Amino acid sequence: MSNPQTMRYSKEHEWLSAAEDGVSTVGITEFAANALGDVVYAQLPEVGDTVTAGDACGELESTKSVSELYAPVTGEVTEINQEVVDDPALVNSAPFEGGWLFKVRVTEEPEDLMSADEYTAFTAG
Repeated sequence: MSNPQTMRYSKEHEWLSAAEDGVSTVGITEFAANALGDVVYAQLPEVGDTVTAGDACGELESTKSVSELYAPVTGEVTEINQEVVDDPALVNSAPFEGGWLFKVRVTEEPEDLMSADEYTAFTAG
């Protein structure tokens, strides 16, 4: 499993892209997608919603369980990935590409986000 070096990671297994014009993309990691199993439903925050770092902001339902989606940062949701809503399996097949979940205009970033190497070590333990 390879975690892109350009992203940062939360302890809840979300990834965050580098900001472009203050907006970052959020998704779940390959580790989380594998642990969930086949994702069959995605409930994402709405455009315009304010999400708070560490708080639940949606759900992913798989054939195994329902898992809450946590915001890795605080900010305003600017876009959701409608393709994932229509085809939740994208979360499993392309967690770092087409399976991204939403974009957020970041207003506050917690200090405990991990680098790719730190996240890899975190999930190995």
